[in-house]
Amino acid sequence: MAASSIISISSASILSPTTTQPKTQSLLKQKDHEQVPSSSFMGNTTVTALKISRSTTTTTKVGIITRRLSCSASASSSSTLPSALLFDCDGVLVDTEKDGHRISFNETFQERELGVTWDVDLYGELLKIGGGKERMTAYFNKTGWPANAPTSEQERKDFIASLHKRKTELFMALIEKKLLPLRPGVAKLIDQALAQGVNVAVCSTSNEKAVSAIVSFLLGPERAEKIKIFAGDVVPRKKPDPAIYLLAASTLGVEPSRCVVVEDSAIGLAAAKAAGMKCIITKSGYTADEDFLNADAVFDFIGDPPEERFDLAFCGSLLEKQYVS
Repeated sequence: MAASSIISISSASILSPTTTQPKTQSLLKQKDHEQVPSSSFMGNTTVTALKISRSTTTTTKVGIITRRLSCSASASSSSTLPSALLFDCDGVLVDTEKDGHRISFNETFQERELGVTWDVDLYGELLKIGGGKERMTAYFNKTGWPANAPTSEQERKDFIASLHKRKTELFMALIEKKLLPLRPGVAKLIDQALAQGVNVAVCSTSNEKAVSAIVSFLLGPERAEKIKIFAGDVVPRKKPDPAIYLLAASTLGVEPSRCVVVEDSAIGLAAAKAAGMKCIITKSGYTADEDFLNADAVFDFIGDPPEERFDLAFCGSLLEKQYVS
């Protein structure tokens, strides 16, 4: 059976009578890290699906089909589903960083009279370091430890752990009050996956209690009991290391190559790809300008109708991609 793939692109870029053939040829040479630009799915625009099929011989057949889509990317001719849909938490489920974690860190620093405040821009730089404890340690190592911090290595580890515990308590209070909403389309995509029997998990560098609070309070107990959480120190090396995604695949009993990850950051993307998984980026406030060259698709958000950007069928279509060089 011939393998096939669907790449959705703007019809305006290839349907001109004088440019169709050259544009088609250039598409066939694109690398297998092809990104699907979010602008291709904005509004009630005509979207062209370029269907590439490879038979058992070396012959390549190309057909161009034009159809009408409404704000979405989906696989119209494929029933393939991922074995698992794996979500990052912060920036993916909820845009928590600027007005959630950062605020909780600063409140903790103030309570402990450390004389430290992380402003919006500084925290954006610190997010390049995976994990809150690791983030604080790197910051203090670079700028100097507070005067009331301990001096021995083990005492400093304990000090950081105590700061992080208090920060997590303050953050969870924000979540329990539902002051930070789910991002558009998150609940929809999770419901689609659960209804189809697809494993759903959240894989995060954040503290397990904080992640569990987000899942329980914002997604609700019925969804939460079906979602596996891998978070915090469950693995010794955090993103961009692939350990957390490999642990998720192993625990769920699925092949990494059959998993689709939804991430928002370059370090999360690196972790997913190093694990051998497909990765969709939904850009968040702090990550919009990061390098997502190796992503399988990039969107501003998942989205709910009528502003839906992609669905579960689209996630499954990524597993069937096969490009002709």
